[in-house]
Amino acid sequence: MSEPSSATRLIVDRVTKSFTNHLRGGVHLPVVANVSFAVKAGEVVVLGGPSGVGKSSILRMITGNYGVEDGRILMRRADDEAFVDLAAASPREVISLRRDVVGHVSQFLRAIPRVSAAEIVAEPLREMGVPAEEALARARRMLSRLNLPEALFDLPPATFSGGEKQRVNIAHGLITDHPVLLLDEPTASLDAENRDVVCDLIAEKKAQGAAILGIFHDEEVRARVADRIVDISAFSMRKTAAA
Repeated sequence: MSEPSSATRLIVDRVTKSFTNHLRGGVHLPVVANVSFAVKAGEVVVLGGPSGVGKSSILRMITGNYGVEDGRILMRRADDEAFVDLAAASPREVISLRRDVVGHVSQFLRAIPRVSAAEIVAEPLREMGVPAEEALARARRMLSRLNLPEALFDLPPATFSGGEKQRVNIAHGLITDHPVLLLDEPTASLDAENRDVVCDLIAEKKAQGAAILGIFHDEEVRARVADRIVDISAFSMRKTAAA
């Protein structure tokens, strides 16, 4: 890979991933091989390709939830700092990057029982040292922007609808100003009005200089937000394994 520019925040360099299914006698399940791309500050890169080619696995490797079999995932906090290779980083370094550098909207809300929606959204701010009262106020403003009824702010999301849970999930992932932002189907389960809100939020994060990497199966949303699409089908081993 060529020398990265100072604006490059994230580099995925020849990354390979497979799984071992121990319930099937240790069968080897290849996923992707030699995945390579980079994301700059102020850029939205979308992972393309059909379901099952490994897009979400790539995001999970970047967050440190999946190990990297081969290759490098390089990330840095600021223009003038050295890259850290997540594939070789210590658990302490990975946790630090996840807290301070990476904002993440996953496919599903992982809510703690009896913790209110506002408290869930405020959590990333509190982890970064924002006072509790200010964090809650900002969380409530974000939930309002995403059209969650105010009556739900202080309730646990366990009984919310799918769309309501997703809006809490989005607010939780976008409440901070992390320099790298990972989005895994953020507009799933949303109506047209709230899809527009999410697109606006992504545009604001881009304007603020975030390096954004996302998965969007909604073609209209993808066309609206993407600066560039990386087709993961070119790196997928699923079709090879099935052949």
